[in-house]
Amino acid sequence: MKVLISDNLAPVGEKILREAGLEVDVNTGLPPEELKAIISDYDGLVIRSATKVKADIIEAATKLKVVGRAGIGLDNVDIPAASQKGVIVMNAPDGNATTAAEHAISMMMSLARNIPQATMSMKAGKWEKKSFMGREVTGKTFGIVGIGRIGSIAANRAQGLKMKVVAYDPHMPADLVEKLGVELVSLEEVAKRSDFISVHVPLTKETHHVLSTEFFKNMKKDAMFIDCARGGVCDEEALYEALKSGEIAGAALDVFEKEPTTIETTPLLGLDNFICTPHLGASTSEAQENVASVIAEQMADYLLKGSVRNAVNVPSVSDDVLAQVGPYITLGEMLGSLHMQIAAGGVEEVNLEFTGDLADQETGPITVAFLKGLFTPILQDAVNYVNAPLIAKERGIRVVESKTSQADDFTNLLKVSVKTNEGTNMLAGTVFGKKEPRLVQLNSFRLEALPSGPMLLVYNKDIPGVIGALGTTLGTGDVNIARMTVGREEESNQNVILLNTDTRISKDLLGKVIDLEHIDNAMVLELPQYNV
Repeated sequence: MKVLISDNLAPVGEKILREAGLEVDVNTGLPPEELKAIISDYDGLVIRSATKVKADIIEAATKLKVVGRAGIGLDNVDIPAASQKGVIVMNAPDGNATTAAEHAISMMMSLARNIPQATMSMKAGKWEKKSFMGREVTGKTFGIVGIGRIGSIAANRAQGLKMKVVAYDPHMPADLVEKLGVELVSLEEVAKRSDFISVHVPLTKETHHVLSTEFFKNMKKDAMFIDCARGGVCDEEALYEALKSGEIAGAALDVFEKEPTTIETTPLLGLDNFICTPHLGASTSEAQENVASVIAEQMADYLLKGSVRNAVNVPSVSDDVLAQVGPYITLGEMLGSLHMQIAAGGVEEVNLEFTGDLADQETGPITVAFLKGLFTPILQDAVNYVNAPLIAKERGIRVVESKTSQADDFTNLLKVSVKTNEGTNMLAGTVFGKKEPRLVQLNSFRLEALPSGPMLLVYNKDIPGVIGALGTTLGTGDVNIARMTVGREEESNQNVILLNTDTRISKDLLGKVIDLEHIDNAMVLELPQYNV
């Protein structure tokens, strides 16, 4: 079998693949058309961030079985296209956590002591000792936005510098965070109390520009801001205004909304109180060797033994099990994603009930798929079918399965309740025919919806004209409705409407929907795409 390494990879990766008995070609920097012309010769493809594995590449890859990303981010891979063609996509989600956390601490120290500015001054032939007065970090408050794996390491390093650590993370239980010696507070409190603030969240629709004008206005005048997570979490225009006006003292970014970036596209680079690096968070020899080793071992094990690890689009189950419960694995992931998007607060407990003939099947993979779906909206590429149960355990989430062969309305039913520190939501789903997943209950509302792709969830009063006004409003926003399902709650005179839309609804259009008469609430959802 042949493997192509199309991006720069630490030599240990190539060595592991060759020693496993695979034929390896290293051909980096290929233009898309050249990659497309040769990809049909390979069973495996190893990439980092440069190679773009789009649908046309996957279509041309007639022999391709696996794509391995030496790192975590998979923005450069068309995962639905790979799944459609049966190509497994793997990554190495934990390979650079320590390196990323250390980079954030390095940026903090550089800000605190004006190291980049002083270096530039000396290289210009100056000796401006009095111009670069720094500050100690000992005894200061280190604020963290996102206290997951990388954020936890950053907290530990800050504590080693004798700093007090506070954190904001709506998805982490308070008792678990307190065990780290960290105080869990609101986002506003992080801004108001911290002397240094470090960001450690993935880019999602919820986190896009979550740190903007209001956040920076709440920060101390002498506070400093660090983002080594993902470009787009921080509103760069708002940060520029905060730095330029003196609302905050300094900032350091390793990531940008547009990369590569220059002073022409990012005015931040022209400010004296701003320092930056070109996305170096994972750029240490140790981290690159780690992710190269991990991805090479995973790909060799899959190509030669059929063993699947850290796959983001295929559960690790036998063909027999997949044939029996495959559609319910798809349903489980959809329900998990839906649960996380409609829930408020940190998840504490998950209860999965398997009813009917489904109770006699191997349901473990369905539970794993549900957990993967549950964490994907908040962790993105950091969660897969292998580590999802571990993430649940690390977060102190209790997972309970129950089975009953007695079915009521449906031959098979998957019912899931998720308890958070702010309430409980219940979803139920089944599979129509051989493979068509359906949501059949949302809390007290009964309905029949396809939980797939971009969606709009609406709560409204059961009054004539609401659906018409909703359709008109979406039409004026150039949004086409692909499917619509209505669920009614007779006792409360309430309806729930679930719409599948061809495109994602914008924030402005959502506001117009919410402002409609008799609409109580609405939210935009993004579910795993199911090809009908």
